[in-house]
Amino acid sequence: MTEATKPIAIASDHAGFALKESLKLALARWGVAFEDLGTHSEASTDYPDYAHAVATGVVQGRYRLGVLVCGTGLGMSMAANRHKGVRAAVCTEAYAARMARTHNDANVLCLGSRIVGPGLAEDILKTFLDGSFEGGRHAGRVAKIDA
Repeated sequence: MTEATKPIAIASDHAGFALKESLKLALARWGVAFEDLGTHSEASTDYPDYAHAVATGVVQGRYRLGVLVCGTGLGMSMAANRHKGVRAAVCTEAYAARMARTHNDANVLCLGSRIVGPGLAEDILKTFLDGSFEGGRHAGRVAKIDA
């Protein structure tokens, strides 16, 4: 399996469940392979469990990118960024998603269901997925993140 054919990991807590379900429909429409790591209902859950599952899968190379959704995106990003090699970015608009991928080599997108609606979230996700790391002058900076 090549990097380009690896699936995307997607997960949420209870607050992000509805938006995650909406994003799964978009991924399917776009023909993007994904694996849903939970949660599977709006019953109360602990966001770090899902952030760690996605982050672990990304670091181990099972997924090319990850997507995490909670109420604000902040808790998910904090938990995911505890994993060496994960660069999780909270994005509230497409420009931030593009810069996160092209300049920061972000590999996990975090979204807040209480911050962005489904249409904007789709735009952000599409921009994130379409982006790629530019390297060059940014590579040294990214390397310092895990130093």
